[in-house]
Amino acid sequence: MRGRSRSDMLTPADIEAARERIAPYVVRTGCPESFPLGHAAGCHVRLKAELRQHTGSFKDRGSLNRLFLLTEAQRDAGVVAASAGNHAQALARHAARLGIPCTIVMPDTAPLIKVTNTRATGARVIQSGETLSDGMALVERLIAEQGLTLVHAFDDLAVMAGQGTMGLEIVEQVPDVTTVVVPIGGGGMISGVATAVKARRPGARIIGVEAEASPGAAESLKAGAPTHVEMSDTLADGIAVKQVGALTYPHLEALVDDVVLVSEEEIIRAIFFLLEREKLVVEGAGAVGVAALLEGKVRLGPSDTAVCVLSGGNIDMNMVSRIIDRGLWADGRLASLSVVVRDRPGYLNEVTGVVAIEGANVLHIEHTRAFGDIAVGQVAIEMKIESRGREHVARIVAELRELGHRVEEVL
Repeated sequence: MRGRSRSDMLTPADIEAARERIAPYVVRTGCPESFPLGHAAGCHVRLKAELRQHTGSFKDRGSLNRLFLLTEAQRDAGVVAASAGNHAQALARHAARLGIPCTIVMPDTAPLIKVTNTRATGARVIQSGETLSDGMALVERLIAEQGLTLVHAFDDLAVMAGQGTMGLEIVEQVPDVTTVVVPIGGGGMISGVATAVKARRPGARIIGVEAEASPGAAESLKAGAPTHVEMSDTLADGIAVKQVGALTYPHLEALVDDVVLVSEEEIIRAIFFLLEREKLVVEGAGAVGVAALLEGKVRLGPSDTAVCVLSGGNIDMNMVSRIIDRGLWADGRLASLSVVVRDRPGYLNEVTGVVAIEGANVLHIEHTRAFGDIAVGQVAIEMKIESRGREHVARIVAELRELGHRVEEVL
């Protein structure tokens, strides 16, 4: 492991000990087969449903393990963390249950549901900065001024060991696993999972997935050291970090077989796929592995059995609504048509009649005569329709054009 000392590296024994500590208090999440995703990926695919944890993500595991290892003095003084939401919720919940004071520093951009849920536990929540890295300056000040103990979201061996208990479950639930696909943010989850899986299934591949907007692990592995990256906005806010951990990096280097990147549109399609085909509500960070499988970015064959980690389900319902609309538009099941017709009685009825005859549904319609790019004596009709898909929309457009109308689909 390139000269790393024992104290720097997680061991299978650390993970076994973590499981013994936390087992009564966390969910042994299911790992059912996904037939739709397996069909798309061309192999057997299982979904490790960490969204079923008490706080909706895998973070219950690592935060609880770390809390159990605090000294009495540290428990009395309290803990602090910087988190975009999932680590915050898990740490706050378990600290409250154990009677440990808890302060959470969250980005100003954290999803409302995560902020609300964290406050509901009784934790002190301070919102500061745009990213986790921005919040760490405030965390360091609180540690110095108030004697709080940092429970890092990922760069802590005890936290990594807790996350690794998921890996033990994976190899027990899916003995023939050949590939494990894991989201990467700071690297704590994949470090723990990889340590556990490789110890029991040395031949299994560990594939990390990041958002293109936050490629910290990929860039670090290219550079040969933890590397700072500038980030763009991403739906995968739970894995948006500027730099992987100093402790997690050597685990990535030693144990992760490949890291692939997915775009925002690919993440949207994955969330929509899970909603529609698996009836699962998964946040952006939790869906990146599914995105990689749907887009063929992970090399798999018919004999493979892949486990894809769904790391969390804490997504704002307003965002879900927008993703559903976006997914329906992409499939053509929602479409907007701009139709220019002659300004004569009966033409509006003719246009809507075509839609009705073709079996589509008009959701919204408006027309105007005062439109800059149409001639006098013409009317512009804007229609939002519900259809059966892209081919259905094309057929409606063709029918309207055959009647002599000017038609464009508005994307």
